[in-house]
Amino acid sequence: MHPYFQNMPAFGKALSDKKKAKAEDNKAAILEVEAKIAEEIERVKNAGLPAEKIHSRGQLTIWDRIEKLVDPGTFRPLHILYNPKNNVEGTTGVVDGLAKIDGKWCVLAGFDNKVMAGAWIAGQAENQLRITDLAKRLHIPLVWLVNCSGVKLTEQEEVYADRRGNGTTFFRHAELEKLGIPILAGIWGTNPAGGGYQGISPTYLIAHKDCNIAVGGGGIVGGMSPKGGFDVEGAEQLIEATRHFKEVPPGSVGIHHDKTGFFKEVHDTEEGVLNSIRKHMAQMPAYDLDFFRVDEPKEPAFPADDLYYLVNFNQKMSYDFDQCLARLVDGSEHMEYKPGYGPEIYTGLVKMNGLAVGVIGNRQGFLPPGYPEYANGEYMGIGGKLYRQGLIKMNEFVTLCGRDRVPIIWFQDTSGIDVGDIAEQAELLGLGQSLIYSIEQTDVPMMLVLLRKGTAAAHYVMGGPTANNNNSFTLGTATSEIYVMHGETAAAASFSRRLVKEKDAGRDLQPVIDKMNDLAQMYYDKSRPWYCAFRGFVDEVVNYSDLRSYLTAFAEASYQNPLSLCPHHHMMIPRIIKG
Repeated sequence: MHPYFQNMPAFGKALSDKKKAKAEDNKAAILEVEAKIAEEIERVKNAGLPAEKIHSRGQLTIWDRIEKLVDPGTFRPLHILYNPKNNVEGTTGVVDGLAKIDGKWCVLAGFDNKVMAGAWIAGQAENQLRITDLAKRLHIPLVWLVNCSGVKLTEQEEVYADRRGNGTTFFRHAELEKLGIPILAGIWGTNPAGGGYQGISPTYLIAHKDCNIAVGGGGIVGGMSPKGGFDVEGAEQLIEATRHFKEVPPGSVGIHHDKTGFFKEVHDTEEGVLNSIRKHMAQMPAYDLDFFRVDEPKEPAFPADDLYYLVNFNQKMSYDFDQCLARLVDGSEHMEYKPGYGPEIYTGLVKMNGLAVGVIGNRQGFLPPGYPEYANGEYMGIGGKLYRQGLIKMNEFVTLCGRDRVPIIWFQDTSGIDVGDIAEQAELLGLGQSLIYSIEQTDVPMMLVLLRKGTAAAHYVMGGPTANNNNSFTLGTATSEIYVMHGETAAAASFSRRLVKEKDAGRDLQPVIDKMNDLAQMYYDKSRPWYCAFRGFVDEVVNYSDLRSYLTAFAEASYQNPLSLCPHHHMMIPRIIKG
């Protein structure tokens, strides 16, 4: 099949200096948002104790450990700004992302030992759900850097119980192991209670000499007061117990290496633990990616910086999606599937570091006259919206990617699905749900880039994060917005009848207009990229210049140890495209 993949048509064209000069304000607007995101990321990195304080104890911070562990330049952080419970700590206390260790991709996660010594805090369980789901979907190892002091006891009700509480992580570890996905754990510091189970539940435990894992810590061993409250005598007993267990914490290396043998290895230095993780990552199951490559890796023919000029910061203005895609894929080459059908949607095969990937994205601007054809000229089609042909094309392409075992990258910039009786008669409601069905049946790794708008049900059906079993992760950008509809549309929908009523009564319209503007502003504020990251609507907001590095990480991780495969000479998509 190499003639298909090594001779893919080139697309895109270079930007002129005139075009760039005209779009300098656009670039500046995007860079301003990226700078704000960078500030927020720096805030999270500096949460809790200063790094110097941790260093003075002879310990490394989580960020130090990641830097020393991963292959240089390969860490692709996720969920840095995620804080769904609006913690005062400003973080879930977990740092995670995709990373290469000894040349192999893994999901890397670690407790931030600067923030309450890595304790469970509200929102962390949801983050860990995303982490384990990512390892499951990509079928790659999960590496934990464990340093977890247990539960933030003053807010235990936000952490401990519930169907999606922190304890579910241990069952999810068991689930990964059932699926053949190994979990490596390096363990440092004091890890009582939940921290102890976080240490014991992985597959292979590598300990630092001063660490411990235990069902409970010294404070818990003190137990409840038999008097139903505390007095001086009880306090003295608690002081004695605490001093004893501070000197000899339960579950130390002497117990869990020498007696139980839970710790497979013990290392005298932090670096010794990290080096052991690297050694064991080399033993993890993984294909040489050349086994799946369809061509030699190539850089795009055009610079990624062009994206700052191409993607219009003004959400009401269009741009050329194909030109953007040409800045992200190998050699700026592709094979487009059904280019003349469903013109509001791009579907095609591209290469990421020489690996075949399917791409689906919204096109913008006015569509050809007479489209959508079922409207019989009553209205014209416009890009970003989904119509019958586009929905059918996406259903077909997703299904074919499943057959050929090709991972999919979605690019969303959608204002929703066509509405009204004409659209209902054209079966759009059913075709949208059919696409969700096709995605679920396809069962291949997917990721989503929210290039600009994620709106209405179109955000769901186009590989959105609601497709839990297949969406590995979702990236936002400086131009991302997520809402059920645009704020101005919502204001009109909410207050139009009220306006009529006020008008007919001869009353002043301004109070209603003020409420409409307030609602539109609220929609705007709660759809900003940083808000989407705080709430977890996206898993990370990345700079345009970094976008391709995440796409290639996704492609390589997807092919590292796939659950099933299709021989290249059995693939149908290239043949269908050729005809």
